[in-house]
Amino acid sequence: MKYFVTIGAQTIEVEVEGARVLVGGETFETHLAAVPGTPLYHLLLGGESWTVAAQPLAGLGRWALGIAGERVEVAAVDERTHEIQALTGRGRPAAAEGTVRAPMPGLVVRIDVAAGQRVEAGAGLVVVEAMKMENELRASRAAVVQTVHVTVGQPVEKGAPLVTLAGSELSG
Repeated sequence: MKYFVTIGAQTIEVEVEGARVLVGGETFETHLAAVPGTPLYHLLLGGESWTVAAQPLAGLGRWALGIAGERVEVAAVDERTHEIQALTGRGRPAAAEGTVRAPMPGLVVRIDVAAGQRVEAGAGLVVVEAMKMENELRASRAAVVQTVHVTVGQPVEKGAPLVTLAGSELSG
């Protein structure tokens, strides 16, 4: 089955056939196993072993992945959904407004923004430590920080509001 995986502005075609995955013309042997009771998965990919934290986000096929201490937001849809999105113009978030929420329970270890601050797409907002891994939560697009809901050292539950962003034209 063919999937389209979007990371930032780049979309990659991924074909999955049983335990084989074809990415950019290169074939990899894979095995993915959930770690019971956690949002973690153990991934064997081309002979390398990875532990991946996976958290579903709002929106079709959207995920936050934590790998080697880095947090990346991805969207993955099958070929049919990709074609429908292309025909209807849907599939990408249209606005910068929204509240960034904790992907899992953890501890706020760093806040990189303040209310009223303009941020560019990809700018770090807050770092939450969960299961001994730091997850840097980033702005999905240019915006203005409307509210910072947390303080350094504060424990947060999954889904807790961290930072609220507003469209960059709303503040000066």
